[in-house]
Amino acid sequence: MKDIYDVIIIGAGACGLFTAINMAEIAPKKKILILEKGKEALGKVRISGGGRCNLTNAQENIHEFIKNYPRGSRELLSSFSRFSNKDTINWFKQHGVSLKEEVGGRIFPLSNSSLTVINCFLSLAEKYGIQILYKQNVTAFSYQERLWEVTLSDTSLHAKHLVITTGSNPKVWQLLSHLGHTIIPPVPSLFTFATKDSFIENLAGISTRVTVKLLDSNYHPLKASYVEKQGVTGDLLITHWGFSGPAILKLSSFFSRILALLNYTFLIQVNWLVEEEHTLSFSEALIILQKEKQKHARKELQNYCPFPLANKLWNRLLDNIRIPAHQLWAELNKEQLHSLADTLTASIFHISNRATFKEEFVTSGGVCLKEIDFKSFRSKLFPSLYLGGEVLDIDAITGGFNFQNAWTGGYLIAQAMACELR
Repeated sequence: MKDIYDVIIIGAGACGLFTAINMAEIAPKKKILILEKGKEALGKVRISGGGRCNLTNAQENIHEFIKNYPRGSRELLSSFSRFSNKDTINWFKQHGVSLKEEVGGRIFPLSNSSLTVINCFLSLAEKYGIQILYKQNVTAFSYQERLWEVTLSDTSLHAKHLVITTGSNPKVWQLLSHLGHTIIPPVPSLFTFATKDSFIENLAGISTRVTVKLLDSNYHPLKASYVEKQGVTGDLLITHWGFSGPAILKLSSFFSRILALLNYTFLIQVNWLVEEEHTLSFSEALIILQKEKQKHARKELQNYCPFPLANKLWNRLLDNIRIPAHQLWAELNKEQLHSLADTLTASIFHISNRATFKEEFVTSGGVCLKEIDFKSFRSKLFPSLYLGGEVLDIDAITGGFNFQNAWTGGYLIAQAMACELR
């Protein structure tokens, strides 16, 4: 007779382990097997958040929470009502992982180490007898005689239920397409912007709050869901190669497919004047500059900036419009005042390419969401096939939101399978 597992999970990442553990807690006598192509589990958990693991986000309003998902927000609304970020926080606390909240609602282990999460998961897997096989090359899977057959390099395994949590894996996407699932072509998400503009020279490391818009080569604004017409407000970091920081990463995520079509050649417009979440307009900036000209007439421009900008950045902005840094405020003419107000509120930079953001590797693309029942993350094509995490066409900005998709999917998959297998 065939050795039949109740559940085979392909992928020992965040969603895969979370599915298995929650399944085992509900139905401890069921046979659960996880197949992992790598030599260890939870590889992305290990390196995320600089090795600290940003588990989720504390943002309370669910309708605001889903706005952090460029793809999948509508579908996840119902899923998060069944297992939310609050449920995630409670789950980890109940399983011995103390948590803390940091800037932006980011939730981390109190230990500041992703190993706390990894050790928690692996100890629970051992406790419940969840079998994990490493270095397993899945070459095929098929459904026949009400069982799933999973083909490995040297053997075949069988299960009543199959769960795919392999993340952005082209090979698995190809296998799923053979089953009839539609795969949305993947493109990179969460990346920084590279520029050849000499403006950034010797400014690396400067971070300031800005509002950024994306423009095409004809200076027309690009549009995306949940991105306001005025652009994204957030911190921008100048790097050796271009621009990074939360504002840039959010734009790269929401516009990932559009920027791919543009071959990562486009324009950004930066407004450097953000005061308490209010972005100053050209006319507001001009009024301030005119007043400062009267109040600080005998001061040199390089020695006095009326805005909260780093001195090196202020002087570079002056240089960019050819206003001498040693010029007195009193000597600014009308044309110079207008030019300065314009560059402070609408600096334009040509972006020539994308660059990888640290250890983050998020892809926009995957299994078409129309083919998934989000009450259970079950495939609409096969009643005993479940898909969770980034194998689906779901991705989010930084801040713990990608992991929340994994936790919610894993929990709901476990609940659905447990009901089926009782």
